[in-house]
Amino acid sequence: MNLEQIQQATRELGQGWGYPHAARVAQLAGIVGEDLTYDREAFAYAVYLHDWGAFPKYFQPGVDHALRSRQVAETEILPQTTLAPAVQALIAEAIELHDYRDRRPHTSVESLLLREADWLDMLGVIGVAREFAWGPNDLQQCYTRILARRAGIEGRLTLPKAQALATARIAQMERFLQALQEESFGLL
Repeated sequence: MNLEQIQQATRELGQGWGYPHAARVAQLAGIVGEDLTYDREAFAYAVYLHDWGAFPKYFQPGVDHALRSRQVAETEILPQTTLAPAVQALIAEAIELHDYRDRRPHTSVESLLLREADWLDMLGVIGVAREFAWGPNDLQQCYTRILARRAGIEGRLTLPKAQALATARIAQMERFLQALQEESFGLL
């Protein structure tokens, strides 16, 4: 299985959100990691596989999506590639460590970059839009989730360009959330 096939499978399995999210993460990584030295091919595989454990085909209730994504990558996808075992291990570890709730330190430039680019995609206007898209049809619940995710990410980014993007995106979020409160008369 090559990268193009994995990207296509991400389009097909990702319920409309998987591929656009992964593509945004790749774009963000290109911005915040442009001065870093890392295995770009391994990183690309990690980007397009990092959320497969959340896709209906692979989702398992009670299993963290990042861990499940690693399991799927290690057992079902990466063995079908021509990637060296060490590269496969690098990809699997980056996938497992990407979630903002995981407080373990990153273990490679690839895992740091995937983590920070993924977190950036949860901030700003796109971050707000993602939360409302997840639903449910309950503004207060979505609003509360937005605040919790922002709080879980804020101040944790380490790459200078990621920090600058996060600052701008958090300011956008704040403006939006303030307007939301005003327009809802505080009655979300």
